[in-house]
Amino acid sequence: MRTTDPLAPLGSLPGVADSVAAVRTAVDRVYGHRIMRRRSNEITSEAALRGARGSAALSGADWALEEVRRRTDFSADAEARTLGAALRLTAEAGQLLSIWRQSPLRVLARLHLVAAAEQSDAVGRPRRHGEPVDEPLVDLPLPDADEVSGRLDGLAELIIDGSEAPALVTAAVVHGELMALRPFTSHNGLVARAAERIVLVGSGLDPKSVAPAEVGHAELGVDAYNKALEGYVSGTGEGMGAWIAHCGQAVGLGARESTAVCEALQRGAA
Repeated sequence: MRTTDPLAPLGSLPGVADSVAAVRTAVDRVYGHRIMRRRSNEITSEAALRGARGSAALSGADWALEEVRRRTDFSADAEARTLGAALRLTAEAGQLLSIWRQSPLRVLARLHLVAAAEQSDAVGRPRRHGEPVDEPLVDLPLPDADEVSGRLDGLAELIIDGSEAPALVTAAVVHGELMALRPFTSHNGLVARAAERIVLVGSGLDPKSVAPAEVGHAELGVDAYNKALEGYVSGTGEGMGAWIAHCGQAVGLGARESTAVCEALQRGAA
């Protein structure tokens, strides 16, 4: 049984407390909107769509929201398949909340299976020695299979044991660790961002999933995303703090997006 909480010290890194407070304020603003009391299901559905679009954009399929809304076939080409995978993951994530704290590795395997949507020996399991990783737009050092296995076990232990760290910190670490490891042969970014969503929702910070961090990550841009990830991979306090702050900013922007949707519904414009 673990006697220390490895994530707790991250909450005291410079700027992290401010990020946590800002996220709480932004999320509370959405939940306090009068539209949420009557039409929360619509806000959740719209946040899911916009979140999937944002996650796909970070994996190389940057489509306009109206095109995502209009399209029914997501099998035509690589970008369409990426969008389809993001949409499937967003729908699946909500079904896995009850399993996450008991068996996070099982959830990650399921997320990859849903994203890949193919019959292959490499789907739904961590990559093995020599297997390539297809992860567009991410250029970070790639750990070997043994390191991936050990660190995945460590991440699972953190989730199962729980932490006193704020939900934003845990979500950022889960997201960052999965991107650092890229444990699967494909779709790691989509899986990592779906896992971040699961943590934010399951923690109670955003129980109705109306503050899609994926929207914010996409708005901040691929270059900022990769730079922040480099900070996480560095393992330094400064780098970790910068990554957590980046994730906090993304959640805040996602909350702002849903607040705008609430305003539009209130005006009868959406």
